[in-house]
Amino acid sequence: MLKKGMVRALGAMSGTSLDGVDAAVVVTDGVRIEAFGPTAFRAYSDDEQALLRSGLGQWPSDRLDPVQELVETAHAHVLSGFDSVDLIGFHGQTLAHDPDNRRTHQIGDGRVLAEVLQLPIVWDFRSNDVDLGGQGAPLAPFFHHACAQWAGLDAPVGFLNLGGVGNLSWVDPRISRPQDDGAVLAFDTGPANAPLNDLVQVRTGQPYDAAGALAAAGQVDMAALERFLEHGYFRKIPPKSLDRDDFSMLSDAVKTLSDVDAAATLTACAAASVAQGMEHCPTPPAQVFVTGGGRHNPTLMAMLAAGLDCSVMPVEQIGLDGDMLEAQAFAYLAVRVMRGLPTSAPGTTGVPSAVGGGILSYPLSAQETSKALTRAEK
Repeated sequence: MLKKGMVRALGAMSGTSLDGVDAAVVVTDGVRIEAFGPTAFRAYSDDEQALLRSGLGQWPSDRLDPVQELVETAHAHVLSGFDSVDLIGFHGQTLAHDPDNRRTHQIGDGRVLAEVLQLPIVWDFRSNDVDLGGQGAPLAPFFHHACAQWAGLDAPVGFLNLGGVGNLSWVDPRISRPQDDGAVLAFDTGPANAPLNDLVQVRTGQPYDAAGALAAAGQVDMAALERFLEHGYFRKIPPKSLDRDDFSMLSDAVKTLSDVDAAATLTACAAASVAQGMEHCPTPPAQVFVTGGGRHNPTLMAMLAAGLDCSVMPVEQIGLDGDMLEAQAFAYLAVRVMRGLPTSAPGTTGVPSAVGGGILSYPLSAQETSKALTRAEK
């Protein structure tokens, strides 16, 4: 049983950029954020990233056992370093996402972590939404709405996460509950860091375009950019979501370009997809706060500032941690799941009505205690 009022929830996220596991504590009751706690990061080695890449696009099977073991071990390592935690929100590693066929695959078993860490684990956040006809993504928007309220904002704003895939949350903090009409609209904007990271890895052996230096030195291939923007995804009405490799054709689009021109073109594609997405917002956001690794790329940030009709800044400008926002989101969502509150709604994933997602797993010894308490309450 989760105690009433504010609790210390620990969230963990291993994103599509495959750089490592973020972990962060949030003090919350699942509605209001009271405080942000300690954070930690466990990087994946080059060999571990290669193993994770080998599983991308794959659905559950025994051949993914080494990938699952890596994900669970890495998470157990970083999460075991936290004290005084009431529960954990464990996202797992997305390997494949196909909501149109009601499938999504985040590898990692929360039951294993519950036993190892001896704490309740909320996991498999996306499947219920997908089963009910939603996109299963993005899931951070309810948390973004709470962040806007925590920051005292009083007008609609955007939270733009630039991970492997870009996603935008348009939130109106003047509306009290995120599941209410008009409070939140969210969708994946398009590819963000994934195509660029993959290009840089293959061509230079580096994991990403550090400080956007390659892109800054190149010229955008406008023909390739225009072809990219003709993709049918940009004509779809949100909510909508993407798999990490849905735009894998971009690698072919830039294969004849120099390293610097290819990097510049892929960076421009990421920025242009965000500009296209802004057309879907109910009203123009007063500001866009950028989170995720992309905010460390000055070339990408400059392209965003040039393409959007509002100020663009890192989320640190309002006191948030852009490296940990996704992990914090799953801490917050874990509390909502435990308390029977919705985690997605028509405006975030396209699910027909507000729903809660996630499986709750207790350590085996705690399961018996929980059952006894439930029987006693009856």
